[in-house]
Amino acid sequence: MSRLYLIRHGKPAAVWGEADDDPGLDAAGKAQAQAARDVLLALPEHERPTRVVSSPLRRCRETAQPTAEALGVEIEIDAYVGEIPTPKGLTAEERPPWLREVFQGRWRDVKGDLDYDAWRRDVAASLKARAGTAVFSHYVAINAVMSQLAGDERVLVFRPDHASISVLETDGNTLRLVEQGREASTGVL
Repeated sequence: MSRLYLIRHGKPAAVWGEADDDPGLDAAGKAQAQAARDVLLALPEHERPTRVVSSPLRRCRETAQPTAEALGVEIEIDAYVGEIPTPKGLTAEERPPWLREVFQGRWRDVKGDLDYDAWRRDVAASLKARAGTAVFSHYVAINAVMSQLAGDERVLVFRPDHASISVLETDGNTLRLVEQGREASTGVL
């Protein structure tokens, strides 16, 4: 089995649901991105990632950039590791309360335009082909993976801090948690 690293983006310049739908990183987030790079580069060579994958959103791409530059690779964009799809028609003001309600429940009960339980399985399945990769993703997508690996139906099973690095292993068919990343409280709830 080969390692892969699931990293939450650094601290964004705006919180989810504010005026900017796709904020970049603030100064602390940029420092966190560099710190994540340093942790990944300090790994033994046989465990160090050779590819970098990011959510399409700016905060993840900016967190991934220092690692990609240090490794001399391009960032691969993968929508599967992007933010949880918001139901159509929700306004910016309605998104945070919707997300708070989502966090209180189970994947099969999330209300919206798609089957969110299937979405979480797809997020986890997308990582099976990511051996040797640093994957930069989001709070909810990381919870989708962690809940799937734990066999836990709850949406919120892990509170990854900004730039938290979780270590997983895959053989292309299975996915296994090796070490959960650093946890912290978040402004989402």
